[in-house]
Amino acid sequence: MSIPVVTVGTAQEAVVGGLERLHGPVTVVRRCSELAELMAACQSGLAMAAVVAEGSEELTTTLVDRLGAVGVSIVALTDDPAEAHRLHSIGVVAAASGIEPSALAARISEAVAREDTRGRLGSGHDAGFADAGEDLVLLPATATADESSGGSGQVFAVWGPVGSPGRTLVAVNIAAELATNGQSVLLVDADSYGASVSAVLGLLDESAGLAQACRLADQGMLDVSSLKAAAIPVFIKSGSFRVLTGTTRADRWTELRAAALSLVLERARQLVDVVVVDTGFCLESDEELSFDTMAPRRNAATLRSLEIADVVFAVGAADAIGVPRLVRGLAELEAAVPQASPRIVLNKVKRSTVGHSPKQQLEDAWDRYGPGTGIHAYLPADPVACDAALLSGSVLLEVAPESALRVAIANLVCAPAQQNRNSSVRTTRAARLLKR
Repeated sequence: MSIPVVTVGTAQEAVVGGLERLHGPVTVVRRCSELAELMAACQSGLAMAAVVAEGSEELTTTLVDRLGAVGVSIVALTDDPAEAHRLHSIGVVAAASGIEPSALAARISEAVAREDTRGRLGSGHDAGFADAGEDLVLLPATATADESSGGSGQVFAVWGPVGSPGRTLVAVNIAAELATNGQSVLLVDADSYGASVSAVLGLLDESAGLAQACRLADQGMLDVSSLKAAAIPVFIKSGSFRVLTGTTRADRWTELRAAALSLVLERARQLVDVVVVDTGFCLESDEELSFDTMAPRRNAATLRSLEIADVVFAVGAADAIGVPRLVRGLAELEAAVPQASPRIVLNKVKRSTVGHSPKQQLEDAWDRYGPGTGIHAYLPADPVACDAALLSGSVLLEVAPESALRVAIANLVCAPAQQNRNSSVRTTRAARLLKR
């Protein structure tokens, strides 16, 4: 079967012309004068591969991701090693501008075969938006493969339904507790509706760190060093963590593209032990609301974060409004991201809204009306400590270290490590007693 190919650029006439005359495994079905025309031809289903003979600097992660979503592989011709590395990082197969037509045809065939394999072995879920950059097609291992390979860091996503269940409060304090526990942490504000991490921590920086990182990722220029530079350090008494601040205005949500965010989180895994993502609430597959299926998706940042996360905390308010919202939200989460397996966290637990023995009351109600997943943690309401932390732009660990809420959040993420630590202390003491 011949592979239909579209090309753009006239600078490499010898290569592209030779490809047309080859009568081999590929067929040039259209020559385009500019990249926009090539994009339109590919999205119409005309081709399975695209050859960018000139103008490769215009290729971005988002464009590559859009073509990948319609099953088109991209081969770009360049003699610049730096540009070849950039193309590699965004999922483009790079080849020398003077490559023989037969060799180019072989590279195109390999790229298309790899794309077909990726389609058959994909995750099988639909994120509900056009950008599908979680599985980018990359070149075979090269000298720069160490930088492109995935890191070992974990991604924690903190999500909750509509309302104010306390997503940001939990995310910020999880980051602080992990940092205090000796782990390197990056806190990412990916809420495309109401980013508020910077306000909670009293950060005066007006730049959107996550948007800056996404722009660099979209251009294939994001590495660990540039990601570290985009993140703001936050120092607490017993440690520090970094923050990628959210968009400064809600109308800047278009800067948080799914494909770029995927690369940001992959780089973050290489930088730190744990990435904590504060997500938005909405899980709607919003391409259903638009005829343009390639348009940016406002919920893409939330959905992609939940897809990539190793651990998802689903936070709900423990009251007559918050619990039903959480139950409905969990059903939506299962439909949108079936692999999420969230850990249920009920926040703001207090007698005045639940009744006597609030934990028992919530357990009984959850057993009767919940989705069948047990409650992972109960976070008690502590408005005094929360107000003090917000007023000082700090975390609970600093303003109210003995707060029951602070202790519950610490146990949520640090209990195993603390137990191991306490167990080693007890073992050491026991050993000393035996020696005596």
